[in-house]
Amino acid sequence: MVRAVVFDVGETLVEETRIWTGWARRLGVPPLTFHGVLGGCAALDLPHSAAFEIVRPGCDLEAEEAAWAAEDPDGLRNGFDADDLYPDVVPALTALRDAGLRLVIAGNQPPRALTALRAMDLPVHEIRNSAELGVEKPDPAFFAAVATLAQAPAHEIAYVGDRLDNDVLPSAAAGMVPVLIRRGPWGYLHARRPEAARAHVIDSLLDLPGLLAPDDAQNASAQGAPERHGDERTRPPTGTADAGAA
Repeated sequence: MVRAVVFDVGETLVEETRIWTGWARRLGVPPLTFHGVLGGCAALDLPHSAAFEIVRPGCDLEAEEAAWAAEDPDGLRNGFDADDLYPDVVPALTALRDAGLRLVIAGNQPPRALTALRAMDLPVHEIRNSAELGVEKPDPAFFAAVATLAQAPAHEIAYVGDRLDNDVLPSAAAGMVPVLIRRGPWGYLHARRPEAARAHVIDSLLDLPGLLAPDDAQNASAQGAPERHGDERTRPPTGTADAGAA
C-alpha cells in the first residue's frame, strides 16, 4: 500500500523547454541544436553540464550564470515559475492529496528553485531540494531524507521521476516504489531501456491516482473528492502498488 508520493522537479513537474531555449540563445546556438545535444547527453549517460562544454568548449557555467544574473536581475533567466508547470501537475496533485496520500516534492535543485516552488502554493505537504537537504540524488542519503519527509516506511513511498539513474534505480534500491514518467529527453530514452522494467512507466501524472490509489480515484471520479487543506494526515489509500513493470 502506498501512503506517500515524492516527486522529482525538472521534466517531472516543470517543463524545461523555455529554460533550455534561453540557454541556447545565450550561448549563441539555435535552440534545436542545443536541444539535440541535450538528447545526445541523455542517450550517452552524460550530465546536463556536458551539453555546455560541447557547444562552447571551456564554458564556465558558474561565471555565465553570474553574468546573466547581472544583466537581467529581475528576469527568470534559467529559473522557472508556475507558467512552466506541466498542465497535469495541479490536477494530479489535487487528486492524490484528496485520496489521502502524503505528497512531497524533492529533487536536485538550487536554492532559487526551492523559493520558486514554494511560491506556487501547490497542494503538497513538503517541498525540499538537494541544496536544503545537503545531499543530491542518487546518493542513498537523499532517499533516506526523503523517507523522513514522507513520514512512511520506504516500501509505502512512491518516487516519481524522469530518469533511471537519478530516480528509478536509487529509489528502488532504497525500497521505494519507483515510477518513471515518460517526458523530457531522459524520460523518453530511459523508458526504452531494460532497467525501466523496475518501475511503473507512465505518460502523465494523471495516471498516478489510478495506479497508486485506484479505489479512491474511482470514487473521486464518480462523486467528487472533498477538498482538504493544511498538513493534516488523511486516511491511507485502499489501493496497492507493486514495483513491477507497468
